[in-house]
Amino acid sequence: MELRLQLLETFNARGSDGATYKLCAYDRLAPDLSMAPGSERWESTGKVEYRLDDGRSVEVDGQGGLRIAGSGVVLTPEGTRARPSL
Repeated sequence: MELRLQLLETFNARGSDGATYKLCAYDRLAPDLSMAPGSERWESTGKVEYRLDDGRSVEVDGQGGLRIAGSGVVLTPEGTRARPSL
């Protein structure tokens, strides 16, 4: 299925490696199948995808914890931001 990403927000997080990372939260969009073929209308799938600003994927665990995919680096959002949802 073809998907598009729509930026929802950006925020900073501190990594367990001591570095500061900029995270981007995206809404996954899919084509609106109720429209005529070739239309450019997209609708939310209800899923949010997290990535670092350099494009690397960020995984969200069942408790809303963040980790850079393929690494052991755990991310903690800075400030009073709420935990991510799945």
